[in-house]
Amino acid sequence: MPEPSAVPSDIDLSRPSAARVYDYYLGGAHNFAADREMAEQAIAMWPDLPLIMQANRAFLRRAVRFCVAAGIRQFLDLGSGIPTAGNVHEVARAAAPDARVVYADIDPVAVTHSRTILKDDPRTAVVQADLRRPDLLLQLPEVTGLLDFSQPVAVMMVAVLHFVPDADDPAAVVAGYREAMAPGSFLVMSHATHEGQPQRADEHQTLYQRTATPMSMRSRTEVRALFDGFELVDPGVVYLPLWRPENLDEVDENPERFTGLAAVGRKVT
Repeated sequence: MPEPSAVPSDIDLSRPSAARVYDYYLGGAHNFAADREMAEQAIAMWPDLPLIMQANRAFLRRAVRFCVAAGIRQFLDLGSGIPTAGNVHEVARAAAPDARVVYADIDPVAVTHSRTILKDDPRTAVVQADLRRPDLLLQLPEVTGLLDFSQPVAVMMVAVLHFVPDADDPAAVVAGYREAMAPGSFLVMSHATHEGQPQRADEHQTLYQRTATPMSMRSRTEVRALFDGFELVDPGVVYLPLWRPENLDEVDENPERFTGLAAVGRKVT
């Protein structure tokens, strides 16, 4: 955990952060008392939550390896949180040492932690930015200096669009990035859903009202619509463990209890 001096003085550490709560679920150390308290409350209501978060991270790893195998060497990770073990740059470079990654998050504490972790890595950059403004984010010098959008890129929206309310038009947000992506690029997405366990999903959404980023869970049909303009890669929009599992024998017999949907789409033209 960072010393208090490493945290911007205007940040209210008594209010939980979605990025730091997620870090706690994954067993990270970049979180504070308010984050841990909220996470423990959530786990008490929904004991499967750490497993769901781990399944989400496992999907991210599989999707990154898929993109690398398809020739992708540059990644934009939106709503990246804190790049703890097993994040995009580590997974990508295991197969492609020249992979370049830009991490973007709106949470200033997550950005501070991320910059500290990655300060000696010239092939990564961390920006504090609002993913809802692709017109601004894509013009940041850290982004343009590391990523070439005239070439295929993987845009990662993993466990983040459920923090974009309907009023902010998530489909338009995705379209802003799609328009900038070259043919052959990929959109990687996971998204919380109320399908499968609606009662617990409602309780979880209520809990996240305490954070600066309330949650909006969406249906499979709504998530599929976010891939407008992309060709979905098989198997389409599925529960987290069902997206190209590495070992079918390890897939849970009730995948619907992992209340997250996952998909990858390819921009063809």
